[in-house]
Amino acid sequence: MTDSIQNPSSGALAAARDGSPAVLARHVRSAQAIMDILFGPPSIRAFSVRYPDGSLERSGAPSPLFTLALKRAGSLSRMFWPPSERNVGEAYLRDDYDIEGDLEAAAGLADLLIATFSSPQTLLRLAMVMRTLPRDDHQAPQEQPARSDGGLTPSGDVHSRERDAEVVRYHYDVGNDFYALWLDSRMVYSCAYFQEGTEDLETAQLAKLEHICRKLRLKAGDRLLDIGCGWGGLILYAAEHYGVSATGITLSEAQAELARERIRAAGLEDRVQVEVRDYRDLGLSRDEPRFDKIVSVGMFEHVGRARLQEYVQQVYGLLKPGGLFLNHGIVVVEKDVPPGAVEQLARLVFPQKTFMHQYVFPDGELVYTHEVLSHAERLGFETRDIESLREHYALTLRHWVRRLEQHHSEAVASVGETGYRVWRFYMGGCAWAFSTGRIGLSQMLFSKPDARGQSGLPLSRADLYRSAD
Repeated sequence: MTDSIQNPSSGALAAARDGSPAVLARHVRSAQAIMDILFGPPSIRAFSVRYPDGSLERSGAPSPLFTLALKRAGSLSRMFWPPSERNVGEAYLRDDYDIEGDLEAAAGLADLLIATFSSPQTLLRLAMVMRTLPRDDHQAPQEQPARSDGGLTPSGDVHSRERDAEVVRYHYDVGNDFYALWLDSRMVYSCAYFQEGTEDLETAQLAKLEHICRKLRLKAGDRLLDIGCGWGGLILYAAEHYGVSATGITLSEAQAELARERIRAAGLEDRVQVEVRDYRDLGLSRDEPRFDKIVSVGMFEHVGRARLQEYVQQVYGLLKPGGLFLNHGIVVVEKDVPPGAVEQLARLVFPQKTFMHQYVFPDGELVYTHEVLSHAERLGFETRDIESLREHYALTLRHWVRRLEQHHSEAVASVGETGYRVWRFYMGGCAWAFSTGRIGLSQMLFSKPDARGQSGLPLSRADLYRSAD
């Protein structure tokens, strides 16, 4: 069955090359049948569908959430066969289809697809219809993207220093101008903090920086280390508003260059520095003093489960007794459910990396919050505060997607249409994953008690929520 679908009949291939209205009408009827199998009849769908012949199949909802625009006769065959989220993503990159409207809502169709693909009988029905559609009528991108649209296949051992540098630069060296299109003015590329949920992105990111500084109880004269400092937004804020001396490290030359420019412009070169450096290479010299406070925001997703203990141990060694460590990152929150028989078979027959691993975060790996806590506490850290910011990240991503869409033409000029689609697809899907609890965001505060067991923290959290002076 699989071979017949991946290598369609000569009749289907001939039909793909035949542009006659009759052939197109036949393909549209097959596409309509596939949509009915996957999502039910139009009357119960929350979205509309536009087919390659221009016909619009309207949703039964008074206000459809979006329109799925199928560009070619074979779009659905490449989107959904073999079934995988990567194929859906790659079909979007090729412009086989578009989402006109709410991309986050479109990502929510994943639940329906998972239920559908878990049924062998439904898969057989789909296979019979899919084989009537062409698979070779897609188009290569018209433009030359800023980098290959095939994603990244990194070299070397997973999470070696060299490979980590390669994958981090793949993601972050897309171009500072591109990130500036949709991030806030400080270019903070991590979850914002919304006190009401109605704030604009600039206000929410400023609130996040302030929230982190308060949790760390920063004070003038503190030595602060930011592991994965990005474009320097947090260390600049901490130096300007709390009088700390700050060191930021990143593996991205592009990030470091812009961060240094901003440090010079702020006149803070005497107290703030940014280095292109791996976290594992810190503290190797006895001449390097330890830090009063350490923060890592959106970085430990790159560490990997196998190196998590090494990461926490390194931070512990860099921190002074009585110091604080704040670790802020994406975590797994879903129940770990073994794959069903159909899913296991699909993984054997159609092995492939996920869309995220191929195009966005090669080697990225999420862990559970309790795994971080376990490693930290075994080493001697004391867990003082854990805050879930899951809903905050969904709100942040909605801002980013909206801003990216508003700057479509500038984004295409920067990274090409394919690059624009990678980022729109990735961020829209992540917004759905955070809002529905597939993934979470944990902000964890640890203390390293001194010889007398003192943490230096107040008895309550009241200081975190005091009014601004």
